[in-house]
Amino acid sequence: MSKAMTILGMVVAGLLAVVFTLDWAIGVPFETANWKMNLGVILGSLMLGFASWEAFREVR
Repeated sequence: MSKAMTILGMVVAGLLAVVFTLDWAIGVPFETANWKMNLGVILGSLMLGFASWEAFREVR
């Protein structure tokens, strides 16, 4: 179960990073509401992805 949760964390982090990077670059899907929000979510998703990756390596 722990491995599945870490993988899910990496998937969610990747999806968030892709969606908010697209929003920042081309304005889809949120029409670039605020660049600070986009940057914050991208940085947060990178931190979540890193934390999930580290936890995944420890669970093995």
